[in-house]
Amino acid sequence: MKYYIIFGPPGAGKGTQATPLAERYNLKHISTGELLRGEIAGGTELGKQAKALIDAGSLVPDNIVEGMIAQVFGKYKDVDGFLLDGFPRTLSQAMDLDEMLESRGEEITGVISLMIPDEVVKERIAHRAKCENRADDAREEVVANRIDTYHRQTEPLIDYYRDKGKYHEVDSLGTIAQVGENIRNLVDSLA
Repeated sequence: MKYYIIFGPPGAGKGTQATPLAERYNLKHISTGELLRGEIAGGTELGKQAKALIDAGSLVPDNIVEGMIAQVFGKYKDVDGFLLDGFPRTLSQAMDLDEMLESRGEEITGVISLMIPDEVVKERIAHRAKCENRADDAREEVVANRIDTYHRQTEPLIDYYRDKGKYHEVDSLGTIAQVGENIRNLVDSLA
């Protein structure tokens, strides 16, 4: 199995790029955001807890997210691998993911990092809030908190994966097609 992480700040294009990437390489796209939104829409206890945290722009606790990821890994056998979107977001989650994969005799294949400046993050999230009617993206203070959380908690993953030789940056300022082509070239070079 191949295990890719698509990484970057909110609004970098992870979700936009993940679907065609997953289809092309027969990967199961695992979006923690979509998993959590499904729980919220279903009104589950997990969904209620997650909604309160997400509405405040905070991260959902590791054990909840990791349990959901492990369930998906165990459920899909007819794919060539997995594309993680929105996980891991912290060093602790990255280490837990390594342990989870190691117990399966596997490891991360590569980290695809989509990079954009903070001002572009704000513009893209505001646009997404309007187009997708996502209330969680509509409030400036929530967006500012997400950007700050990304810099404090998620950016340290760059050095973690770079030290393992797994980290690869892709400039995410081009068109969707250009960024997609750059990602495909990267994935082809990792295969």
